[in-house]
Amino acid sequence: MELTPENKKHIDSLSYTSLLRRWRFAPSGDTWFQGETGEYWAARMSKLKEEDPGAAVQASKLIGW
Repeated sequence: MELTPENKKHIDSLSYTSLLRRWRFAPSGDTWFQGETGEYWAARMSKLKEEDPGAAVQASKLIGW
């Protein structure tokens, strides 16, 4: 999916927990994780995880699998 300003704004507005939840439980082939938008989604998650690794672990435990 093309990374539009609206998509970027939406991704930037989400917490790490929200990003991770969608990442884990989205159906296979979800367009949010394809193309430029998917790359940005992954980069945003990575940045937030690097900024606060402990919060990323807590988010993972909260969400489960």
